[in-house]
Amino acid sequence: MNPTAGSATSSYLDRYDREPDETKLKLVRQFMTDNPLGFFRELRANKPVLVTPRCTLVALYDDVIEMLNMPNVFTVALYAPKMANGYLMMHDDDPLHYREKSIMQGLLNRDDLPQVREMVREIAARILDNAGGRIDAVGEYCRMVPATIVRDYFGLIGMHRKDLMEWSYWAQVDTFYNQPFDVVEPEERERIEKSHAESGAKLGKYIAALILTKKLTSSLDFLLSPTRKMWWALFRWLTKKRDGRLHDDIVTRMMRTKFPAEVDFDLQRVGVNAGGLLIGTIETTAQATVQTIQYLLQHPELLARARDAVALDDPAEFDGIVWEALRFVPISPYMFRQTACEYTLAKGTNRETTIPAKTNVLALTQSAMFDPKAFEEPETFKAGRNWYHYFTFGYGAHECLGKYVGMVMIPEIVRQIVRKRDLQAKNGIIYDGHMPKSYELTWRS
Repeated sequence: MNPTAGSATSSYLDRYDREPDETKLKLVRQFMTDNPLGFFRELRANKPVLVTPRCTLVALYDDVIEMLNMPNVFTVALYAPKMANGYLMMHDDDPLHYREKSIMQGLLNRDDLPQVREMVREIAARILDNAGGRIDAVGEYCRMVPATIVRDYFGLIGMHRKDLMEWSYWAQVDTFYNQPFDVVEPEERERIEKSHAESGAKLGKYIAALILTKKLTSSLDFLLSPTRKMWWALFRWLTKKRDGRLHDDIVTRMMRTKFPAEVDFDLQRVGVNAGGLLIGTIETTAQATVQTIQYLLQHPELLARARDAVALDDPAEFDGIVWEALRFVPISPYMFRQTACEYTLAKGTNRETTIPAKTNVLALTQSAMFDPKAFEEPETFKAGRNWYHYFTFGYGAHECLGKYVGMVMIPEIVRQIVRKRDLQAKNGIIYDGHMPKSYELTWRS
C-alpha cells in the first residue's frame, strides 16, 4: 500500500479502457492502492463518474455530498448481511437509526471530552514509558490505547484487551473490506467470514454476560440499601467527578437510564449498542493513528512542525496537523453505498449519469478532499483547513457516532509518540490486506 505516491506516468483512463471487462475492477483497485491521488486527479478532470462492470466511482466533492445526503437512495444495504441484531449502522433514515443514534450521542456526553483526552494521554504515556524505546506501533500502541478506552470509558470490562481488539478487527475486515467490489480470493472471503462469525459469537456471549452482571449488581445494591434516599446518595457518589476524572462509563449510563417502553431501548438494545462502541472504535483509531505517524516520519519538515506544536498548551495546532495528514492518508479512500432505486446524479451537468437500482457506488471521499471546489491548493499540506470539508469521520446520516471522542483520541495518541526523541521507523507499515499489521518504531528513552 502506497497512499502517498506521486503522479502517473501514463493515463489511467487509457489503461482502463484497454483492460478487458473481467479485470477492470482489479485494475481500478490497483490504481487506488498504488497511487490514489494521481488516479483521482485524472478522474476529477476527465471522468468524474466512472461506471465500471462491478461498481460506479464518484470523484467530485459536490457529487459525493449529493450522494451522502440521501441515505434512503444511496443506502448501507451492504452492511446488513455483516451486522447482527439490527445495529443502527445497518439502518438508513428510519426510526431506529434516528432514535438510537440520538440516545447514544446524548450518553457520549461532549462535556466528557477533556477527561477523555486526559485518559488517552495517561494511557498512551504509560504504554510508551514501559516500552523501553521500542514498540510495535500497531498491536502494542495504536490498537492498545483505544482498546483501553473501550474498557475504561465505554465500560466493556472483564475481558482481555486482545480479545476486544480481535473482535473489532474481524468485524471491520468483513464489513468494510470483504464486499463484492473488493478483490478477494474465494478462500480468503470464506476465512474472513468464518473468523467474523466466530468472533461475533464470542462477542455476543460476552455482551450478554456483561449486561447481566451489571444488572444484577445494580439490583443487589438497591436491595441492600436501607432506604432509597441512601441509595440515591450512593449513586451520586459513584457517578460524580473526582480529581477531574470520570467514575462511570457509557455502558453503566445506558443501564442507569430509564426509558419508557414506547422508546424501545431495552436491555437488548443496550447490548447491541455496547457492541457497536467496541467494533467502531479500535481498528478505525488504530489505522488512522499509525498511518498519521508514518506520514509525519516520512515528511521531516511536518514532523518538526508537529514537535513544535506539541509544546503548546492549546492542542489545536497539533490536532490540525493530524487532520490534514489524514486527508493524504485516510483509513479508506471511499465510502460505499448501494442504490435503492434508479437515480440521476449531477443532473443538468455534463457529467450527468443515471445509476440503476442495486448499483454499488463508491463515494471517493479522498478524491473529494482534493477537489479545488472545497480545498484551496488541494495538493499543498495546509494544517488548519475548514474542518467541515473533511470526511475523516464520514458525512451525513452515517457520520461516525463517536466522532467527538475520536477527535480527542486520535490526535492525542499521535501527540504522545511524537514527543519521543529520535523517533524512527525500522521499516514502513506492514499490511495484512487493507489493515495495518505491524509498524516497528524506536526512540531514545
